[in-house]
Amino acid sequence: MNYTGIIIFVVSYIGIALGRFPGLQLDRTGVALLGAMLMIITATLGIDDAIIAVDYSTLILLFGLMILSAQFRLGGFYSLLAVRSASAFREPKMFMGALIFLSAVLSAILSNDVICLAMSPIVIEITRKRNWAPLPFLLALAASSNIGSAATLIGNPQNMYIAQQANLPFGEFLLWCVPPVLVSVVFLYLWAVRGQLALSSSNESITDELRIESALPYDHFQTMKGMFVMLVMIGLFFTNVPREITILGVASVLLMSRKLASRHFLGFVDWSLLILFIALFVLIEGIQMTGGLDAAYFWLEGLGFNLYSPVVFSFISVLLSNAVSNVPAVMLLMTKMPESNTALYYLLSLMSTFAGNFILVGSIANLIVAEQANRDGIDFNFKEHFYWTAPVALISIILAFVWWLVMVSVAA
Repeated sequence: MNYTGIIIFVVSYIGIALGRFPGLQLDRTGVALLGAMLMIITATLGIDDAIIAVDYSTLILLFGLMILSAQFRLGGFYSLLAVRSASAFREPKMFMGALIFLSAVLSAILSNDVICLAMSPIVIEITRKRNWAPLPFLLALAASSNIGSAATLIGNPQNMYIAQQANLPFGEFLLWCVPPVLVSVVFLYLWAVRGQLALSSSNESITDELRIESALPYDHFQTMKGMFVMLVMIGLFFTNVPREITILGVASVLLMSRKLASRHFLGFVDWSLLILFIALFVLIEGIQMTGGLDAAYFWLEGLGFNLYSPVVFSFISVLLSNAVSNVPAVMLLMTKMPESNTALYYLLSLMSTFAGNFILVGSIANLIVAEQANRDGIDFNFKEHFYWTAPVALISIILAFVWWLVMVSVAA
């Protein structure tokens, strides 16, 4: 057993869980990248092994969806939706409902991380101009984007990884995941506006006109171009065309633009997230090469735990997702997944995604919103997040497990 590789892996995952190393200017991506490099430096695995370990199809899905999202951002689509919703729904509770619905739907199609990145500054400006407390709306944005992203295999990074590894069909994924998502979205809204919460900090009258400085100007042609390409993409997902080929086609069409410069598209790509994935692939391959994972599984079995029994697996998925965030958790849990039990992949997708609403570090989408809020002087902290969204996470997880049991019984 290679104890050097095991130490590198354990220390790296602790750093990922903490989000940093004390005394060093490293974020989660930096910690994972450092760990991956040390795996190679210490000869825990060779460079060729590290290259082979990377799942390029998942990276292609992530990259392509970021390019598609960039098309909508540059076309002012997100800004238009947010501003029109605020103009149409002038009561805070009505706007809260519109925000939850829009972010859930958009996250299911375009990934929750990019939606939170695009919508957070607009929501902050809208709520401040309406004299509404921004925090409840930002919490709702993060929570609804997490919930909505569970509906499809392209809704979040962990779903993309699961779907690519297990070759899950797009349509079947919808059947397993959409129902608990819909009910959870409704519960989130009811929870967000419970007991006549004071979402507004002022009783001033609302003017008809709402001008948002951070909103990009709306370009109808570019938005419709993005819509057309997106619909073609979704249609092709229901065919036998490989998803990564479809996504590459989408990105190629959008990059060949006469008006929008490619550097603008690439500026909206979350390179840090892509590097995080690459580093995690190398770390996971490294720990497998050490024999440490096999020893851990044998130890659990010796204690009488069957990691992949539904109840235990659900509990571990939720616990690990909150310990190190859902993407690293999913990649670790997938290493020994029984390939014959397809239903477990759907369970992992639902549990790891809904678990992201328990605590602040459970989802990268949460951290994106929190970072934007804190940058604008809004105290988006661990305590507030837990109070607002932990009950939603708990109900979502229970609903998901019950629905999963129903689907398993129907499929049997």
